[in-house]
Amino acid sequence: MPPQSDDLALTNKLATSFFLGILFSLFPYDYPLLWTASTPSEANFQTLEAHLRFLHNSPPVIPRILHIVIAVGLLGFFIKLYKPSESNMLFDGASLVLYMCGFVVYMVNIVKGVRVVSGGKYDVELVEGEVTVGARGVTGGEEKLLGRDDSLKVLAASNTILALVLVGVLVLQTGQWYAERKQTQEIEQIRKDKTAANKANGSTQRAASAKKKA
Repeated sequence: MPPQSDDLALTNKLATSFFLGILFSLFPYDYPLLWTASTPSEANFQTLEAHLRFLHNSPPVIPRILHIVIAVGLLGFFIKLYKPSESNMLFDGASLVLYMCGFVVYMVNIVKGVRVVSGGKYDVELVEGEVTVGARGVTGGEEKLLGRDDSLKVLAASNTILALVLVGVLVLQTGQWYAERKQTQEIEQIRKDKTAANKANGSTQRAASAKKKA
């Protein structure tokens, strides 16, 4: 693998690991909602709500850094896929598809969900700039709007889905590194075998020439 490709692979891994670190920090809040047999308590929902409001109201530099890292990850994949090799097409192409799936989950579920939680209006849905107000059981447009508990559970599930997608990206990138490393080792071994065979042939020819002269 060329040094530039190594640098880009490291950039993609660092960006993906950065997002996984953020999701891991949310896991203590999501765990009681999804991963316990007991029913989540009111305190669990209130704790998650308070944390999400704190995140949403953080200084603008925080989401800017997050979006810059997202862009750096995307740029790394696009550069690696410029004039791609077979390995790039297989591993980086699949990694980019997973990365984009994660981006869609982030934009559609997580960003929208955090805004809803921050506003505290769980029965209000924003659709293409228009506000549609409804409650459970309302048949307008045949859409059932989620309440607080369900909205927070959807957010927690979206975090889990995003984490699995990002783990898939890391697995693919690590698989590409391993495959290219093995290929490099095999090529080096073939080269060494050829060199050894050439030396052996040269020695045999010299020995045969010496016998003829004798």
